[in-house]
Amino acid sequence: MRLLFAGTPEVALPTLRALLDSDHEVVAVLTRPDALVGRGRTLQPSPVRALAQEHGVEVITERPRDPGVAERLRDLAVECCPVVAYGEILPGAVLGIPAHGWVNLHLSLLPAWRGAAPVQRAIIAGDEITGASTFAIEEGLDTGPVYGTMTERIRPDDTSGELLGRLAEGGAGLMVATLDGIAAGRLVPQPQPTDGISHAAKLTPADARVDWTLPRLAIDRIVRGCTPAPGAWTTVRGDRLRLGPVTRAEEQVDLAPGQVAVRKHEVLVGAADGPVRLGEVTPLGKKPMPAADWARGARIGDDEVLGDE
Repeated sequence: MRLLFAGTPEVALPTLRALLDSDHEVVAVLTRPDALVGRGRTLQPSPVRALAQEHGVEVITERPRDPGVAERLRDLAVECCPVVAYGEILPGAVLGIPAHGWVNLHLSLLPAWRGAAPVQRAIIAGDEITGASTFAIEEGLDTGPVYGTMTERIRPDDTSGELLGRLAEGGAGLMVATLDGIAAGRLVPQPQPTDGISHAAKLTPADARVDWTLPRLAIDRIVRGCTPAPGAWTTVRGDRLRLGPVTRAEEQVDLAPGQVAVRKHEVLVGAADGPVRLGEVTPLGKKPMPAADWARGARIGDDEVLGDE
């Protein structure tokens, strides 16, 4: 089939690579415009644009509501449009153009975790199994009928970044298999169940703030779910301290929620049901470092309380 691929960030690259290597023809990509990134605020292309240009594929950065996009789709005689993390709402004016529609790769087992942050929300909720789904895009949010799924176990130490990486790689194969089935006339999408629906709203910085009055298991899930983005955090002396994944402390010391106990090679912090051991931390304006190095350099004592503004 002649394909237009829609996607923007790194997570979309495995699928684009798989489609470029497939029997299908990627005639163009639709991606977000170049954006200002980094401290220097330099203008950079999206990862999808960069990969497409490496392969000599036409790049479209206009918004899908632009009449020129619909006209270009018709000119290219696009038969199907696979989508991975494009980042824009697709209007009805373009949804009906390709004969086989727009097929989205969503990183959850639909109808669970519809929305922008399915991987992060699954970890925070303590799910043991997740996966990916391919579905026909309609005007509702992730509500379209499903072509196929794959499953993936959530490991006890998974961060959202690690899990996202595995799902992106596995999902690439699922997308190719889905398009193969559509082209061969073998696949008919099935309506999503009406039960088991949950929603995965985008994580905000407020969601990523650690509440030390929670049990250790809940704190662990929040931190892992927010790693690497938006980044779990707490406060110390009024400044933000970004937190990497924590572990259950072996030493059983009586600490109030947020209270710190500094040891030679570790830093413990009290939670509702015992202490956690901090891993890597990032003080405001500095690079990531082991928690013990941070505590030593900042002269953190046992009377410090994290999260106390």
